[in-house]
Amino acid sequence: MRVPSLRQSLIPFCLSALTLFALPALADADHPHVRLETSQGDIEVELDPEAAPKTVANFLRYVDEDFYAGTIFHRVMQDFMIQGGGMTADLEQKETHAPIALEKSGIDNTRGTLAMARTANPDSATSQFFINLVDNGALNYRDLYNPGYTVFGHVVSGMDVVDKIAGTPTGRQGPHADVPKTPITIEGAERID
Repeated sequence: MRVPSLRQSLIPFCLSALTLFALPALADADHPHVRLETSQGDIEVELDPEAAPKTVANFLRYVDEDFYAGTIFHRVMQDFMIQGGGMTADLEQKETHAPIALEKSGIDNTRGTLAMARTANPDSATSQFFINLVDNGALNYRDLYNPGYTVFGHVVSGMDVVDKIAGTPTGRQGPHADVPKTPITIEGAERID
């Protein structure tokens, strides 16, 4: 009978240990993080592809294409939300991909959550998103007549930056209301480990 060498005995142990230590990294990969670099500071968000897979894929497509660089937070409403990701500083709408269908993620619009902006058509979200400043229960899915807004992530750091943006003075600019008087720019957006 042949006795395995020490080296052969350690291989299964090492593979088990590698698997064990790799599990946290795999868990993080399941919930991608994105850093929004803004003129007011950085905001880090964690995305939830299990709850809203198509919405997360859509958002990451824009991130990977560097679409968000140079867009602004064009709608800031204290005690409600901050919205951005689609317009330049002169309030020109950037060209986007085709709209995506509304997803019922099952996550409520609570303070610090990230959701897709859209028109009155539930299936019209493209690149614009908003961050809830308070718990906005009226924005949650209720039924076909009240489809709500898809939440697909939440802020994990930089909520102080979000609150700073929320406190900026706003006004009307052409047909747009609640526009920051000094543009708040998204200088870049990137995936982070």
